Amino acid sequence: MDFGFDARTEELRQKLLAFMDEHVYPAEAVAEEQRALLASPWDTPAVVGELKAEARRQGLWNLFLPDSEYGAGLTNLQYAPLAEITGRSPHLAPTALNCAAPDTGNMEVLTQFGDEQQRKQWLEPLLAGEIRSAFAMTEPEVASSDATNITTLIERDGDEYVITGRKWYISGAMNPDCRIFIVMGKTDPDGPDIRRQQSMVLVPRDTPGLEVRRAMQVYGYEDHSHGGHAKVVFDHVRVPVTNLVGEEGGGFAIAQARLGPGRIHHCMRLIGMAERAIELMCRRAVARTAFGKPLAQQGVVQNWIADARVAVEQLRLLVLKTAWMMDTVGNKGAHTEIQAIKIATPRTVVDILDKAVQLHGAGGVSQDFPLAELWASARTLKLADGPDEVHQRSLAYREIKKYG
Repeated sequence: MDFGFDARTEELRQKLLAFMDEHVYPAEAVAEEQRALLASPWDTPAVVGELKAEARRQGLWNLFLPDSEYGAGLTNLQYAPLAEITGRSPHLAPTALNCAAPDTGNMEVLTQFGDEQQRKQWLEPLLAGEIRSAFAMTEPEVASSDATNITTLIERDGDEYVITGRKWYISGAMNPDCRIFIVMGKTDPDGPDIRRQQSMVLVPRDTPGLEVRRAMQVYGYEDHSHGGHAKVVFDHVRVPVTNLVGEEGGGFAIAQARLGPGRIHHCMRLIGMAERAIELMCRRAVARTAFGKPLAQQGVVQNWIADARVAVEQLRLLVLKTAWMMDTVGNKGAHTEIQAIKIATPRTVVDILDKAVQLHGAGGVSQDFPLAELWASARTLKLADGPDEVHQRSLAYREIKKYG
């Protein structure tokens, strides 16, 4: 494995680093000020549109899509260091580059499984950043980390599907620019193969019976910049059968295809969050004095910073290896590595952010620094895309199986 950046990756890295310094970091405070003046907290601050226009002008757009017909055509290994950089400002940078979840996963689904009409109607405006989208899978009544538990019904009635069910933590659904939902439910709830019972359908936001009921908080945050996480009710929602994504019974497989890249993207950005935490720790350590000397001279602080640097370097190598394997042997071949980074990265980054919060004292839990919100995001990723324990169980099973 060669972890040196190729010429294209290095060029994009330098452009993106400059874009972050010149545009994204200065826009963080501006976005908060503008949001406070909006009619609705879910509306998008004007500065976000400015960032998107500038990113597109500079060619920093749709970097996540490996299909060159629709995106930048980068491999996972090429995209990894770029996603890390955007993780330093996770509530602005991914959106500015049109590389924010859940739109990224939805665009990948439409690219791989959508038909020509679906791609024209929904993929094209998503690629252009003109609309946003949501992915409706998680449900409040069941353990949704096991997709076979999903209870939402998708019943055929002539030329239509009728959708009935409740979802929650549906990211992006509070955003008024969210125009389309990809909904996972069961078209064959009594089928003999529990992994062929599910299907996915496209449901436009304005479809009768679809109600975005309320926003769900995450550790007290409403995550406005992400478009919120909503509780959504589907009350006999009717859509044409042509809104089926792929084939009936293909929902489970599509979900797995969608989650593989999503998991590594999250881990890439988490490393960027950890890097920003280390930077803030160092700046605080040299600027703050306690008990007669700078914090930078306190042994415990030095240990925190040293341990954080070691941990980040380890994580980065593991994530880069995983990206390389996804490129060379496919997502299925990299299954163990994808699970390993999903276990290791949120756990480690939460610990680094926790130390950074501690180093900042009261400021660490306040809105004056990004650390508390970064911590909440990282801690949530120990649950999102499958909780740690699910990945540990599966990874352990694969290891034990080698020995019969």
